[in-house]
Amino acid sequence: MIAKIDSDICIGCGLCESICPEVYRMEEDKAVVYVTVVPADAEEACKKASDECPVTAITIE
Repeated sequence: MIAKIDSDICIGCGLCESICPEVYRMEEDKAVVYVTVVPADAEEACKKASDECPVTAITIE
């Protein structure tokens, strides 16, 4: 599983980082994905962060 964040859409609310810090973190005023492949034990939280993103900036492949 690979997560991506569209930085043009991201509003920097930090919700994804609070839900899944294993995958997402804030850099300046935007969220970023800092792992190449989502660890198996973080997949559920990663999906939850994607589902709850208020501007749907996160995609998962």
